[in-house]
Amino acid sequence: MNHELTGMKCVCGEQSCGLCCTRIENLGVRIGNDTILKDINLHVHCGEFTAVIGPNGAGKSTLLKAILGEVRHTGHLKFMRSSGIRKERPVIGYVPQNLNLDPTSPTSVLDLYAVCRSRSPVWLHIPDRVKEKARECLSRAKADHLLHKRLGALSGGELQRVLLSLALDPVPELLLLDEPVSGIDQNGLEMFYDLLSDIRKNYDLSIIMVSHDLDLVVRHADRLVLLNGTVLANGTPQEVMKSESFKKVFMGIW
Repeated sequence: MNHELTGMKCVCGEQSCGLCCTRIENLGVRIGNDTILKDINLHVHCGEFTAVIGPNGAGKSTLLKAILGEVRHTGHLKFMRSSGIRKERPVIGYVPQNLNLDPTSPTSVLDLYAVCRSRSPVWLHIPDRVKEKARECLSRAKADHLLHKRLGALSGGELQRVLLSLALDPVPELLLLDEPVSGIDQNGLEMFYDLLSDIRKNYDLSIIMVSHDLDLVVRHADRLVLLNGTVLANGTPQEVMKSESFKKVFMGIW
């Protein structure tokens, strides 16, 4: 899905200009009397892939929901272009962990796209222009061959590519992914991470991804953020993995 918030497109060519920046400043989340997140300060540049890691219950998904505006929070989210123009919100694309689908439903990938993008009831008629736009959209995630496949018949990896393509229409400044590869086999994992690498190079967008796949994010991410209620470590994968905080959190896990 795509959240069109106030913002402007970052057009810097096929390589990261490094000058556009999503800034998360002093973000905090409280639910009732519980503090879920506090003092979150992150700067993510265009073309940069940031992986958020941490133990269960660390607030990783809550961080994404706060960025999306789905949970109340303190602090600020700002988007700055290379021109110096500031906007409170970029255009944000979002890929959830999964969707609860009825495997017996006849709903196709095209139907899903049409429901998300067309104002007309899809059971009446899907115009050819919508079909072509859907195929173009799916091609960004190398999923155009899935256009007429039933949603219930998609593999986990195929479904995530479909959801990713929807998140890229329109192309966002900031792409958020909440453990999008849970339940996908090893080959599917490698393909998904390679696809993300291609997307960030081609569209020069920022990616923030929650993940438990430490071996893969170490290879693919530019930056790791170790989160447990607050930011415990933030830097290159090598820097974070050498930190005392990483050793304390993951020594018995990885």
